[in-house]
Amino acid sequence: MFEARGLTGTALAGAALAGAAWLWRNQGAVASARPVNEWTFTHMSALMPTAAVPRSARPEPFPRRSRPLECTYEYAGRTHTLAEFHRRTYTTGFAVVHRGVLVHESYPGRFASPRSRFQLFSLTKSVTSILVGIALAEGALSSLERTAASYRPELAGSAYDGPTVGHLLHMCSGVGGVEDYTDPKAPISRFERAVTGGGSVLDVIRSLPRAAAPGTVFNYSTLDTQVLGWVLEAATGMPLARYAAQRLWGPTGAEHDAYYFLTRGHPRTALGGGSLNASVRDLARLGVLMAHGGAWRGRQIVPAAWTERSRGAGVAHLEVGALGAGLPAHYGYANQWWTLGGEHRTFTGLGIQRPVPVGGPGRRRGGREDQRVAPRRTTSSGTGKRSPR
Repeated sequence: MFEARGLTGTALAGAALAGAAWLWRNQGAVASARPVNEWTFTHMSALMPTAAVPRSARPEPFPRRSRPLECTYEYAGRTHTLAEFHRRTYTTGFAVVHRGVLVHESYPGRFASPRSRFQLFSLTKSVTSILVGIALAEGALSSLERTAASYRPELAGSAYDGPTVGHLLHMCSGVGGVEDYTDPKAPISRFERAVTGGGSVLDVIRSLPRAAAPGTVFNYSTLDTQVLGWVLEAATGMPLARYAAQRLWGPTGAEHDAYYFLTRGHPRTALGGGSLNASVRDLARLGVLMAHGGAWRGRQIVPAAWTERSRGAGVAHLEVGALGAGLPAHYGYANQWWTLGGEHRTFTGLGIQRPVPVGGPGRRRGGREDQRVAPRRTTSSGTGKRSPR
């Protein structure tokens, strides 16, 4: 009788997961809208095939002096509390690291905990950039001036036969058009259907038109970063998940396993532009790493010159306020990061559901820089769109 109950429970659990996977493939707007998305975006491994990024063999937890974070802010003529901010933005995980110490951590989400792996969407792009910087320093990537097709011959003859690795990093490939998820005929919508439904993502990418000369116009494109991830895999001879584990998760002492979800079709591949899932603490770790010039506790993991390049491209059409119509005037772009300019040249990673690690040196106090990192993960109010970003 006990075994029968156990088998029934297992069968029911399996049926529930199979149903959830069907929902993601066929009713993505439902799975990505509130309140369902609060579960969806912490359980992507139940919905898609995955590749693991194991935690470090020698985890290095943050020192903790956790305490309640009581602060207020002004918005629309009213004073609001942090708790109100969490409710208004549907925040599910929130942490603050100050001078290398985890001073606050909270998980307002119903399915969230320190061990939860959150879907990072386009923040994955910034992680891909970190890995590119490491590969360049190691010599696996020989030059940012080489073309994408020179690393991936299957792109020969396509619009990506011409743009360089550097163009991809700055979203200036000149390939494709506006990233519009509401248009079912748009390249990103076709790409998304291939990712979740089993089509060929390569065929979608090879079909894209040339819209501008490479290096002349900023055009935000998840497909640029998909190609960048493929270039990285070809150069290193490793899938993204393995390279991330060996060069980033391991050396920084990551506390928790992460994972990339993979496409269902051919080629079965991670999405360099949007499929990494990680814990809030390990996301904070990446913010601290970049805020400290690529160094982690005295060890240089990412070249300092690479983190400096990520603060600003020094290119007119990528400067803050110059990205073009329909894009926020307070952002610029460089190296797969959003730049905010200012005295400290702050930069940040963003995703469509707003996972945000903010990194940058604060004012000097007592002769040293006061580093601040505040990552968070939120879910949207529900737009009816879903995204691999």
